[in-house]
Amino acid sequence: MGVAIRTADEGDRELVVRLLDEAFQDDPVSRWVFPGDEYRRTTHPRLMAAFTDIVLAHGRVDVTEDGTACALWLSVPADDHGGDADDEGPAQVRAAVDPDNERVELIGRLTAGIHPSGRDHAYLWMIAVAPERQGEGLGTALIASVLDRCDRDGVPAYLEASNARSRKLYERLGFELAGQPLDLPDGGPQMWPMWREPRA
Repeated sequence: MGVAIRTADEGDRELVVRLLDEAFQDDPVSRWVFPGDEYRRTTHPRLMAAFTDIVLAHGRVDVTEDGTACALWLSVPADDHGGDADDEGPAQVRAAVDPDNERVELIGRLTAGIHPSGRDHAYLWMIAVAPERQGEGLGTALIASVLDRCDRDGVPAYLEASNARSRKLYERLGFELAGQPLDLPDGGPQMWPMWREPRA
């Protein structure tokens, strides 16, 4: 039986924020950005809300019909240079989310700095599955629906894997490492930039 997927709207904002927060509370990158369990529990949802607002405004959020998984996508044009030094986006997110935490801004600047340019592509910013539903294929279904469209339109896709488990999933879906892993500073975890060419 297939997974029913729909495009989210503003009415789904709180659902999407909650899914992202629950799915990424224990993610290595989230633990690095927000060290300390209580600090992360109280502050992490604000970052997920900021990300949700950005993608609802400028991209597309897909959710499963039962509300247990979501994927945040942006269409990135070939001439987009996300790593520009004068980009105020990461600083604005930091100011809105956690002004005293430089890692909120740094993670945005570091990932922008490794983001490929020169070709239009679909960017999977984040994907989240409710913890009790992980391992059931919901994430695969969400990604595959967009990759099918990418293949039809001849558009590549890009993402950064934030843990080894998700990296294996993305490899099964045809993503390959795109350059060196990003080593987050101060003993932080690795992130893996991954690219997928469209399939004929």
